[in-house]
Amino acid sequence: MTTIEEFAAGFGEEPGYLDYGRVGPLSATVRAEALGQYEALAKARFGTVDRMHAENGRVRDAISALTGFPAEQIAFQPNASTGLMHAAFGLTGGDVLLSRAEFPSVTYAAVRAAQAMRVVTPVWLETDHGRVTPAQLKEQLTDSTTAVMVSLVDSRTGYLADIDGIRQVIGDRLLIVDAIQGFGVTDAPYEVADVVVSGGQKWTRAGWGTGFIALSERAIEHLTPVFSGWVGTGAGESWDEVLDPAKGASAFTVSNADPVGEARFAAALEEIAAVGVPEIATAISDVAERVIDLADEFAVPVTSSRNAAERAGIVVLEPLPEQLTVLAASLFNHGVSARVRTTSVRLSVHAGTTEETLDMLRAAFTSYASAA
Repeated sequence: MTTIEEFAAGFGEEPGYLDYGRVGPLSATVRAEALGQYEALAKARFGTVDRMHAENGRVRDAISALTGFPAEQIAFQPNASTGLMHAAFGLTGGDVLLSRAEFPSVTYAAVRAAQAMRVVTPVWLETDHGRVTPAQLKEQLTDSTTAVMVSLVDSRTGYLADIDGIRQVIGDRLLIVDAIQGFGVTDAPYEVADVVVSGGQKWTRAGWGTGFIALSERAIEHLTPVFSGWVGTGAGESWDEVLDPAKGASAFTVSNADPVGEARFAAALEEIAAVGVPEIATAISDVAERVIDLADEFAVPVTSSRNAAERAGIVVLEPLPEQLTVLAASLFNHGVSARVRTTSVRLSVHAGTTEETLDMLRAAFTSYASAA
């Protein structure tokens, strides 16, 4: 086991970084893994390439440990968006219910699938300012609804969806969850979903080019692997004939994955498993609470949920429109990395967020309050 203090020591980014919802700088463990893998590839000693391809089994085992899905029902993906495309294009009929306010990876997957396959219809869920709740879904489900797509954590509001409650109200319809804004830092009941996708470049700090799709047995039975390449047959190299896709998660692959990417992702997830997601979630919740307290102290309006059960690591600030530029400038001038949008500022904290970073945020809020 690893302590939360030991885990936090692996954060090497400069003070002031509060943008994990956009990208998580590589952890020390991941950086060491990448250097070792590239060194092995550069020398290419006898057997090296075969050994590197064994990283696929390692990363699927690591994903399995955090999601609860069996390793054979998991396929590595280059990013979350590719996994969402696989899921949406694989739907075979009916309506897919989702919020128009979801991150574009979700909405584009649903619409592109409808345009290309002409077998499913996106139906836009009416929400409470982008927050998808079981009650709203229950009111808007119809007999033609066959699937629901939702983000585990909403990218703009920071709202943590109740996917267990969603499962209870949608029954046996397919539940597709984009987990990228909470995977590795939120203790979620992934096993209630039929499809879980995520990328590793944010909260797991594994870098770009990493991700996965995990499928329930029901999803494997009902989804069609539209984009399925030669590695998706499960038969290895199949020369002189084209085989059908395998009956499993591997069917949702096109070609061999980047083994270095798989190794980076595996190293990141193994490190998370060693300390435990609940411990990381608690540490993040404590830091988020301190950020909210700072915002309150300087009268910076917080629009994300104050309820710890409804948030992960995102705190959203929404000052008056004429004061947004002042806040953004204050953060910039004090070296605080944050996500500034047209009406809000998103701060994303992690277990490794330091006192120095919080001091820099306090200084930025002080400047903002003076100017505003």
